[in-house]
Amino acid sequence: MPQTATLNRRIVLAERPLGEPTASTLRLEAVPLPKAGVGQMLLRTQYLSLDPYMRGRMNDAPSYAPPVNLGEVMVGGTVGQVVESHVAGFAVGDWVLSYSGWQDYALSDGVGVTNLGPKPKNPSWALGVLGMPGMTAWAGLTQIGQPKTGEILCVAAATGPVGATVGQIGKILGCRVVGVAGGPEKCAYAVESLGFDLCLDHKANDFAAQLQLACPKGIDIYFENVGGAVFDAVMPLLNTSARIPVCGLVSGYNDTDLPSGPDRLGLWMGHILRKRMTVRWFIVSQDFGHLYAAFETAMTGWIATGKMHYREAMMDGLETAPAAFAAMLRGENFGKTVIRVGPAP
Repeated sequence: MPQTATLNRRIVLAERPLGEPTASTLRLEAVPLPKAGVGQMLLRTQYLSLDPYMRGRMNDAPSYAPPVNLGEVMVGGTVGQVVESHVAGFAVGDWVLSYSGWQDYALSDGVGVTNLGPKPKNPSWALGVLGMPGMTAWAGLTQIGQPKTGEILCVAAATGPVGATVGQIGKILGCRVVGVAGGPEKCAYAVESLGFDLCLDHKANDFAAQLQLACPKGIDIYFENVGGAVFDAVMPLLNTSARIPVCGLVSGYNDTDLPSGPDRLGLWMGHILRKRMTVRWFIVSQDFGHLYAAFETAMTGWIATGKMHYREAMMDGLETAPAAFAAMLRGENFGKTVIRVGPAP
């Protein structure tokens, strides 16, 4: 059923997944359209962002943000339009960035909502290169990675919305950039379209050996958002005083048990100690949200001058979101995953 003006379709958390989300994890339902009261506005979702962090919000476990309760709408960033407003500063027809979640409509009092104006160019980009993923890339690299001209930057998930942006910023700032992606097509895109110096397929049997050959002088900055076998290959190559911004570990988000094999924590900690590395985990909104204006200025300038390229994996229909989300966690997406919830504008 497509989006209508009379019902609110929404996707709620039906059960907590054990491992990868399944068809029974999320439930699509329809409820009456909410009505905006005093001090409220009604927002119609046009685009929904799908991001790896959402997997953690499905778990009932301590984290930096509370879990989604069973029966509640799944959380998520959205871009949509105001269809009714009793909130100063927001007019009917304005495009807005909000966190309305996986649904057609949402009520808001304006807190935490960004007005994008009546006619923004590429409104869905506020969910990607000009939004949280882009800010994550910029802040993690510039504030933690602190790149210097001539340094070697290795980027995991090199064609995802964060990794692709990290690599391009690295090139702008004078680094040699080595990407890691899944499959020849993604690796070719990283080099030919994004300007990476090299990109290696982590699915190759000899990936670790290839990475060692590609980085004969070691790695100065490793932007981590994957973990697992990629991190295992990178760790021995990290140079003294290497910096490792960590924004995610998507390879393990569906794990239900500890990794098999010997405990390598002592080995890794020894490397970090002897080489005096900086490893910093960060949540971009909490740690660097105050720098958004600086990010926006830099990113809009790079886009305007053609230094930044951006790719979306756009899918139509709210009902496609659960399958698209599971595929994204498996690394099957190519670019920033966005669901077009409403009709094509």
